[in-house]
Amino acid sequence: MRELFDTDGVRGVANKYPMTAGMAMQIGQAVAYILRKEGHKPKIVIGKDTRLSGYMLESALVAGITSMGSDAVIIGPIPTPGIAFITTNLDADAGIVISASHNPFEDNGIKVFSKTGFKLMDDQELQIEELIFSKKLQEKLAGPGEIGLAYRETDALGRYIVFLKYSFPKNLSLENMKIVLDCANGATYRVAPLLFKEMRADVTALNTEPDGININLNCGALHPGGLAEKVRELNADIGFAFDGDGDRVIVVDEKGSILSGDQVLAICAKKFKEEGKLKNNILVTTVMSNMGLSIALNKLGIQQSRSKVGDRYVLEEMLKKDAVLGGEESGHIIFLEHHSSGDGILSALQLLSVIKSEKKTVSELSKIMEIFPQVTINVSVKSKPPLTGYPEITNSIKKAEEELGEKGRVLVRYSGTQSVCRVMVEGPTQGVTERLAGTIAQTIKNRLG
Repeated sequence: MRELFDTDGVRGVANKYPMTAGMAMQIGQAVAYILRKEGHKPKIVIGKDTRLSGYMLESALVAGITSMGSDAVIIGPIPTPGIAFITTNLDADAGIVISASHNPFEDNGIKVFSKTGFKLMDDQELQIEELIFSKKLQEKLAGPGEIGLAYRETDALGRYIVFLKYSFPKNLSLENMKIVLDCANGATYRVAPLLFKEMRADVTALNTEPDGININLNCGALHPGGLAEKVRELNADIGFAFDGDGDRVIVVDEKGSILSGDQVLAICAKKFKEEGKLKNNILVTTVMSNMGLSIALNKLGIQQSRSKVGDRYVLEEMLKKDAVLGGEESGHIIFLEHHSSGDGILSALQLLSVIKSEKKTVSELSKIMEIFPQVTINVSVKSKPPLTGYPEITNSIKKAEEELGEKGRVLVRYSGTQSVCRVMVEGPTQGVTERLAGTIAQTIKNRLG
């Protein structure tokens, strides 16, 4: 069992265990020590989003890495997928991201990429934990003459922008296309507006003034209402809302309607299939994907493979099935032919390439699938015991499933990054869906809240 790492790295409230400066230093030491054993002086890239606590954790990681005889390359604010790219681009031995993604500013997190740009596997994260809890890190410090260097890489954003541009077809253009961006006062606040302006789009950028505490605050991928309003106001062609660390995107069409990640996946999967690029004719989704996506894929003759929730598990399934396209309803989408990580900006570019090549609006393309009414309720819990130990909860779920039959489904699971239990219900009508989800959620709250 892992104690520190969860589904998306180490995460928690800043300055409280495990997100303390002391623990960040030990994580830096453990990663650096493991790499140092390979016989050379490692180079580790460090990037972050715009949270106030990022400065504290960045300094602690640098101290830990250099104390073990490794060099630390400081990038500053850049999207999580940007760190994955820069790690490989600079031929570094690892990349570390300081971010809590879509969580509020008081949370923060640490996740590690390997030298190939992929997130660490579970057994690798367990190795880091074991080294930390062995209490032997102090015995493994580098000698005075072997302490590592720390320096800033000033060209990281430029390298990342060039990489993103190369993912867009050269025969297509975004010139004069009216695009609205919501950067969530997060890691995309500089790179996204700059990229789309360089590609000659007519850009309006919202929430690009981070102050350390306004990241994700009523904006970005979790709160796209403001973006939808601005798209309608400006009569824009499309809008993109990113989350705090920029690895996901929510799309708003030219009418101001909000698309799900499933709709974007369906649009791109259809185009890939038509162009012969959908390797093995497989799209990887999670168990949370809408039933409407499954129906659309069946009509298109595309196989669907489902993974556990979390982009790392989507990626694992993609590698297992040798697929090139996969993602989540929440907007994490992985285009494996371009990148090893979900990338909100890259996903936006890939959707734009379909829009331009098909010469259709987003609303026209999104008709490829019908969205089944879906309700998700997050119930705060004090702990995460197996739900099977609570007959009231399991009976509530069973009754909902019996009522829905083949016209819907129920999925109840704990969040891997927050102290919540997620209740998801799909059904034939919004009213039925809300009622059943509410009943299950209240039962869980009564026992675990």
